[in-house]
Amino acid sequence: MTYAYEVAVRAEATLGEGPTWDAAAGRLVWIDILGSRIHTYDPASGGRTIRTTDQHVGAVKPRAAGGFVLNLRDGVALLDPDGGFRWLHHEPVAGRRANDAAVAPDGSLWAGTMRYDEAAGGGTLSRITGDGTVDVVLDDVAVSNGTGWSPDGRLMYYIDSPTRRVDVFDFTDGRAGNRRPLVEIEEGAGFPDGLTVDADGCVWVALWDGGAVRRYTPDGRLDRVIDLPTPRVTACAFGGPDLTDLYVTTARVGLPTPHPVAGSLLVIPGAGKGQPQPTFAG
Repeated sequence: MTYAYEVAVRAEATLGEGPTWDAAAGRLVWIDILGSRIHTYDPASGGRTIRTTDQHVGAVKPRAAGGFVLNLRDGVALLDPDGGFRWLHHEPVAGRRANDAAVAPDGSLWAGTMRYDEAAGGGTLSRITGDGTVDVVLDDVAVSNGTGWSPDGRLMYYIDSPTRRVDVFDFTDGRAGNRRPLVEIEEGAGFPDGLTVDADGCVWVALWDGGAVRRYTPDGRLDRVIDLPTPRVTACAFGGPDLTDLYVTTARVGLPTPHPVAGSLLVIPGAGKGQPQPTFAG
């Protein structure tokens, strides 16, 4: 089957990332990490908003209480529906910034960090609860990226991009353990970046410098490849009222001659079937 992409939002994001379907608002939320911008897009009306943050933003996710939880350079913060801002966990570290994050089935935020120089062991993956309790799960990653859960909540998938792997953990009572490789991306195919897990339990992986999104079955078999025209494909998520449209973020950073759609939000209509995403319990 051939899948054709469309440009949902034509933009020139330096480092577009983190697409998330906000079901309550019927819109897609995504970010430009290095541009310090939060974007929203309503596919029904075509409406868009852009909000600038005071520092680099690694991820934005909807909250159960309304508004958003933000994974920012200096920690995790809450943005209220009325625009109010407050830190939930403030931990600035020189040379380090936030990166990708995801909300677990129990409503906790799994937030990643990395060093600006991408040094090995300089990043972390932490679990943050709605009351601000922080548990560092991994303290030796390089570029903490895609995180997601199987439909039954028993498996967690995770990417530390320089390893070229998608790893899988057993997930029990809000805790991850028994880490092992699920997939290793071959040389020349790019690096795994963001991921999403569909209703069938298959893992969709965006390939940085690979110009594609791949779908892997729960046993690690390559099932589908969707080629895209720009190399720096960063993340993907299902959206739309029936969760069948795959939204894909892209980046322009580091490209000497960016493709015209580099930095735009792309969509592949009818690519599959996503699963509803939990909101942050805070």
